[in-house]
Amino acid sequence: MAGDTHAYVADHEIRAGVVCLMCGVAGSGKTTFAQQLGSRGLVRLSIDEHVWQHAGRYGIDYPPERYVQHQAAARAHLDDELARHLTAGTSTVLDYSFWQRAERERYKTLIERTGRPWRLLVLVVSPDVLRARLLARRRRFDANAVPVSDDLLDRYLTGFETPDGEGETEIPECR
Repeated sequence: MAGDTHAYVADHEIRAGVVCLMCGVAGSGKTTFAQQLGSRGLVRLSIDEHVWQHAGRYGIDYPPERYVQHQAAARAHLDDELARHLTAGTSTVLDYSFWQRAERERYKTLIERTGRPWRLLVLVVSPDVLRARLLARRRRFDANAVPVSDDLLDRYLTGFETPDGEGETEIPECR
């Protein structure tokens, strides 16, 4: 299967202490890929799962307009956790979206300052596949199924800053 972690790991050494930055639009398969890396020994840090565990269920335990606030609190906590993993040399995967180049550069610089290697893994998926996946995801109810409307997906696609010349590795049609 294209984009499978087994193929990725076979072609790319996952060095000790590496930090993998998952990059892609909602529905691209970041979480699925990150979970597979987690099953291979990397510690996975997930904003959505932190929000679910500490703030509750989107639209039920808190109103949707508070999601951004909960997301910021989760990121702050996970950044502290990342700092501990960097110090310990723990291989880690950041299950974030990294849709902005400036954010990617900030994290890469942070990682490089500790002498740890990083991998920017970009999941490349067509808009039609994204829409189909997000439609199916709306039927689920879990930490990794935050609803994304077609309108919101369009805004995500418009605002996404595709990595180019950033040391990225493209993973096509993951899942």
